[in-house]
Formats: sequence, structure tokens, C-alpha cells
Amino acid sequence: MTKRFGKVVACDEVDFTLRRGEIHGVLGENGAGKSTLMRVIFGLTLPDKGVMKLDGRSVRTLDPLEAGRRGIGMVHQHYSLVDNLTVWENAALGEQGRIDPAATKQRIREISEKYGLEVDPDAWVRDLPAGIRQRVEIIKCLRREPRIIILDEPTSVLTPAESEQLFDVLAEGVKSEQWAVALVSHKLDEILRAADRITVMRHGRVVERYLTVQADAPSLARAMVGRPVALRAVTAGLDAAASGAPVGKAAPTGSGEDEGAGFERAPPVLRIEGAAVKAGDGSVLLDGLSLEVRAGEIVGMVGVEGNGQTPLADVMSSMLELDEGRVEVAGRAVTTGAAGAMARAGAAVIPADRHRSGCVLGLTVAENLMLSLLDRMHNRGLLRRDAIRRNALDLVEEYGILTPGPDTPLGNLSGGNQQRVVLARALSADPKVMVAHQPTRGLDVGAIEYVGDRLRRAADDGLGVLLISSDLGEIFALADRIAVIYQGRIVGGMPRSELDMERLGLLMGGAGAAEEAA
Repeated sequence: MTKRFGKVVACDEVDFTLRRGEIHGVLGENGAGKSTLMRVIFGLTLPDKGVMKLDGRSVRTLDPLEAGRRGIGMVHQHYSLVDNLTVWENAALGEQGRIDPAATKQRIREISEKYGLEVDPDAWVRDLPAGIRQRVEIIKCLRREPRIIILDEPTSVLTPAESEQLFDVLAEGVKSEQWAVALVSHKLDEILRAADRITVMRHGRVVERYLTVQADAPSLARAMVGRPVALRAVTAGLDAAASGAPVGKAAPTGSGEDEGAGFERAPPVLRIEGAAVKAGDGSVLLDGLSLEVRAGEIVGMVGVEGNGQTPLADVMSSMLELDEGRVEVAGRAVTTGAAGAMARAGAAVIPADRHRSGCVLGLTVAENLMLSLLDRMHNRGLLRRDAIRRNALDLVEEYGILTPGPDTPLGNLSGGNQQRVVLARALSADPKVMVAHQPTRGLDVGAIEYVGDRLRRAADDGLGVLLISSDLGEIFALADRIAVIYQGRIVGGMPRSELDMERLGLLMGGAGAAEEAA
């Protein structure tokens, strides 16, 4: 299969086979061609050349409706749900003939019960958290009883527990229904855990094929990026913590032993005191949250998703006003909820969802890169196109953004390169503190390595970083200090060098909060 977009060859003579009763993992960097290949199979993208066979018979180019009729279902990387419809209405989209609401809801309940995908058919999609939305996408797919299932980065917005539940669903379907599953991912651990066979793509071509029992994480990472990759020592850190051995200090890139520890004596660049917010329905989003981040320090915030992480990031983005409490940046109080106030005070934010609030896909790379520098990019109300282009060329080179040029629409770039644009724009504004909310979600191992190195280097240069992540490995690899959030407040924490996994787990579940308070 071959597919070109202009001069870019997204898929270059790709051969790929799915078999009944197995999960086939497809690995590759962002932009390797994985999603393009899956979109061709599902009929969303027309190939330039190539042949597809179902049950040994060649089929003409499909469209999504024809693919569905032939038993092919797809769970997309970015949600295809309509926010202003309910779960059952979204599940019914695309159905032909008269729609029976009661029967649709009953079928959703049957699928939910069979595969452990609990969801309320009458819930509005706009009110659902990311993990439940992913369940809805899977239910939409399973409702049509597919025999071939394509999952494109299905765990990019899921917690570890939700990911485990998804893999259990896949294992059950493969065993009982003989599904043929294509699992597209950039996560080595989940591919090694779930897949029977693995295909690795790089620059639009297949570079390696493995039986999973013969593969390991280092060899897969090397095949993905074409060089050895410094994988985060997640397992080593967890094992050390579980055994009671010290995990050690987060090591600054290119630093000496004592370098980077000065943050312990540095003044706070971010101080949040008694932050409280209630939603319109009266539910508590933040409940007297207090936190400090010092210059040169990375504070890792951990907690089960939905305990106040997103509202806190929204406060720091000037998108949410506090009902009570105060925020200080570099010693000065900042008005919350006032557009641009946090940015002007020296706070930068990398949002959890770059497509919703981190960038504008329809604007060019250059235009996205200058959004935090507008005051420098105009003269008497007119944009200085020469300055915008020079700024883009400098940042593209400094941050290694792979793009045909600064005038390329950002939506044409891979996810990893889009995130580099978001990171470059945030750091180019010379902030005093950065809130990095899920900064590596949806990225491949090479991009994860790059973003982590950049955050560590920025902290070594004096930036205070609040790292909010559901990836404990990321926290253990980068954070100097860990803070635990539960039900909208900080309930405890510990230096990384004193990491205690049992205590951390109790705090995340709320069981250790009273003890910490005492």
C-alpha cells in the first residue's frame, strides 16, 4: 500500500496482514505512517496504489460505510463523537432506517455488561471524562459486530487502569469472537503486553516484524527511531520503591552531582493558597488547594484523573476563576480568570489536549509559534510578517520541528511535531513557571525522551515546573518532589529520593490523607 501527501510519502510499499484470533501491534514514531495505513484499510483515505484482500479476495477501494458492511470497525485516535448528543444518539449515528431509542439503549447496556464498559446511554457526551468517551467509541464500534477491529492509539487519553480494562476487553473478544485486531500504538509496554505479533514502521515503511515473545523494549525502540533510545527506567524505579531501596534524585541533563539542587533554597515562583472552585452544578472542582513550586524545581503532581488536575491547569491558563484563594507568580498576586493575566505574569501552560486548547490546527506553524509573542510581532496594529517568519525559522531549528516550512498548516504535522511547536512557543516566552499537563500524552518514545529532556534542561536553567501527569514513570524520571492531589486538594507528598510506593498509593486513593494532615 502506498499513499503520498504532496512530497511526503506517508506509506511506502507497505505490506500488512491481520489474522483472526490475534492482536497485531503496529508501532512507530508519530508520523511513521501507522494511522494513514489504518485509515486506508477503513476507507477514510484513498491509496495511490496497492491491493487489499479480505478472506483472500481482492476488494475495491472501500469507504467507511462499505468497510462497516464488510465487518471492519475502527476506534479513532481523536474522538469522532458529537458533544451535544447523548451516548445512545452517538452510537446510533450512521444507522440506516428508523432508529429505535429503546433498542439502541438496550444494546449499549448489553455490550457494557458483556465487556465491562460501564456507561450511561442517556449521558451527554460533553459531560463525560476522556476515559468514558473512549468507552463510548469502543461501544459504537462493537455495536456493529465487527470481525476486524482497528484501534488507533486507543490508550493515549486513558489512565493505566482504564488501559488494562481495554486490553481485557480485547483479549476476551479475540478469544470468544475470533476478532482480528490491529492495535496502533507508540507505547512499548502495552504492545508487549497485549499483542501477539508486532510490525514496526519508520518513515512510511515497515522496518521490522516480530513475534512478541521474541521482542523486547530496547529493540522495539531502536527499530522505531533508528537509534538507541534512553528509555525511562520505570520498572527499575517501581522495583526499587517496592523493595524500600532509595530511588534517587532526578538527574539534570549534563549536570554535576550537586547541580540542580539549589531549588531547595530558591524562592517560590508559583504559590497557590487555598484555591477553591465550584462548578455550575455545585460540585467541588478545587477544595482549598495549596502548593508551591520553586525556581529550578520540577514538582510532579500525581493522582487518579478527575481529582482536580484539569481545573488547576485551567486556573493557570486564565480559563477558570477561583471562588476563593489566591495565585502568586514570582511573588506577585495574579487575577484568576482574566484573559492573558497568567501569561503576562510569567506562567506558561502546556495543556493536556493540544488540539482543543494548545494550538490552532488551521493556522500555520509560524502563526502558532508567535501566539505567545504577539506584543513583539506587530507594528501599529499590523503583523510583522518578516519577524513572524524569522521567529519560526529560529524555533523550528532550535526545537527540531520537522515541517516542510514555516507556512505549513500545523494540522499537517505529526502529533510529536505539533507538541514540539506547543513546547517551543511556551518556552520562547521566557516564563518563570511552566505547568506541563500530560506533556507526553500520545507521543512516541523518541518524542517523550525529547520533551522530558527539554523540561529538565529548562528547570536546570531556573524555570519552575509543575508536571501534572498520569504516567508515574514520567513523574519518577523527572520530578524532584511529588505532590498528591485528591478531591481537589493536595493531601501529601514526598521528595523523589524518599519515594514510598505504598504510601503514595494510599494518598492517591485518599486513604492516607487524614494521616498526612495529622
